[in-house]
Amino acid sequence: MDDYPLLNLFWTMLWFFLWVMWFFLLFKVITDIFRDHSLHGWGKAGWLILVLLVPFIGVFVYVIARGRSMHERDARQVKENEAAFRSYVRQAAGSGSGSGGSADELSKLSALKDKGDISQEEFDRAKARILA
Repeated sequence: MDDYPLLNLFWTMLWFFLWVMWFFLLFKVITDIFRDHSLHGWGKAGWLILVLLVPFIGVFVYVIARGRSMHERDARQVKENEAAFRSYVRQAAGSGSGSGGSADELSKLSALKDKGDISQEEFDRAKARILA
């Protein structure tokens, strides 16, 4: 430990952090190339070749040229994921539009039975069908 001063340890950690951040940015750009629907086959191939063959220049040019649209695609993806999650939660909770859930249907059946519109046997069959 005497041969490796504290300042060298700091510089090593800094370079390691920058190296990890570089790979994060590289993978983010490659993911964005494939996620972009406005680019077609040759455009995607060209950007991918540039990013893979000359990574530093390719990534920096991509971020400069398409950074704003990259952010817009990220924001759109977050909104779509949030909407899908909310839709799933509504469907799982049974409060979606159209069907009010089994408790709602049971209360409607009970009201029909109380008014005399359906018999006790019809009520029991419908109740068994709803609860099944």
